[in-house]
Amino acid sequence: MAQDSGTRTLISQAQLERGRGRIIYWTLLAVVVVAFTLVFIGPLYWMVTGALKSGQEIAQTPPSLYPKDPQPQNYVDAWNNLDLAKLLFNTFYYATGAVLFQLVLDTAAAYSLSKLRPIFGNAILGLMLATLMIPAMVLIVPQYVTVIDLPILHLNLLDSPFAIWLPLVANAFNIFLLKRFFDSIPEDLMAAAFVDGATPLRTLWSIILPMSRPILGVVSIFAVTAVWKDFLWPKLVMPSPETRTVSVGIYAFAGGTPMNVVIAASVIAAIPTVVIFLIFQRNIMSGLTTGSLKG
Repeated sequence: MAQDSGTRTLISQAQLERGRGRIIYWTLLAVVVVAFTLVFIGPLYWMVTGALKSGQEIAQTPPSLYPKDPQPQNYVDAWNNLDLAKLLFNTFYYATGAVLFQLVLDTAAAYSLSKLRPIFGNAILGLMLATLMIPAMVLIVPQYVTVIDLPILHLNLLDSPFAIWLPLVANAFNIFLLKRFFDSIPEDLMAAAFVDGATPLRTLWSIILPMSRPILGVVSIFAVTAVWKDFLWPKLVMPSPETRTVSVGIYAFAGGTPMNVVIAASVIAAIPTVVIFLIFQRNIMSGLTTGSLKG
């Protein structure tokens, strides 16, 4: 069979068809796949199995590869002693608010920059993208000063969910991601909507958003994971035990709690994000790889 002249590969088809070439190719592929699998799965395996070990077993050197005497009671102790139900509810509440705020405000900003094209729109987008070059740690102090004394209104937002929601709204990466997707939507659809008398808001609601479900799903996942994994900012702005997130709550109890119970709590805290990814992984991949729409 003749090879397609337009196909370019690292190894030619003729080399793959040879006995030694095929063996070398599949051996290298298997080694690379296994190596990367161990790198990514190894810490998860250690966390899950460590939560089933006793305190003495998890502290021994060298560590055991599997629990010799599994103790599922560690998960029950973690759920009850660390009040994980309350911590998970708080985190889910903050994540839900972050998703709603970002979907509304970031989508509106991206739509205006992409389709409405305001004056100095490119300059505004450039300044927004420039903020991605600023390390997140540098912004901690000015953000905290803003939270404890909100300008104009002079409100203290400590222990308020708005202390988490408002900084997440100004997400330059998500706005840029949404704008690039909106740019791929044909202008003919916009022109046809305007001819029919649709307002810009009506066009956004009836045409743009239904076509943008994949990228909106990606932004939602980013918002959820940003809240779920964040530690430093919630620790600063949520000092009360009643308003802690799950990561801050586990850290607060870690000092006087056995390590195996803390690891079990970490496993429980990680389950929701893993489940969300497994459910929406197809939407995530399609949203990130969609580059154009055919008219």
